[in-house]
Amino acid sequence: MSALAPPRPSLGPGVKLSRLQAVDVPEVMAIETRAYLVPWSAGNFIDSLAAGYLAYALRDENTGELVGYFLAMKGVEEMHLLNITVEPERQGQGLARLMLDKLCEVCRRESCPQLWLEVRVSNERARAVYARYGFTEVGVRKRYYPMPGGAREDAVLMSLGVAA
Repeated sequence: MSALAPPRPSLGPGVKLSRLQAVDVPEVMAIETRAYLVPWSAGNFIDSLAAGYLAYALRDENTGELVGYFLAMKGVEEMHLLNITVEPERQGQGLARLMLDKLCEVCRRESCPQLWLEVRVSNERARAVYARYGFTEVGVRKRYYPMPGGAREDAVLMSLGVAA
């Protein structure tokens, strides 16, 4: 279990996190369908919001444009990151890290010392982001993710110890 450094005090200039709401789903879907080969459906987002899952939107403060979002599910002394996405044109700017910082802040506040996620085996870029953040690969979920044509792809299970 690795301990996470304390979060930076500010998200940085130009972006703002706020709670994701059902009214945001059309904007979310515009990003989701560009970012993934097999995206979540609008119903997945609506159901997650209705279930009360932790959900945040990251917006450009100047334009109000949605540039990223994440959803997570709280468990007993753990949090499970279900979806974190940055607008494809805005990737590589540290925005995923900002959202992970917020998620870890919530983990500490909610007494969830363990953070889990799955990521496609083929998504090397995301795996590298998570590894740089301090996540450890702890296992593989066979045939976890759907692929076009009915095929399935393995997921790497990753974990992060979130220091209090």
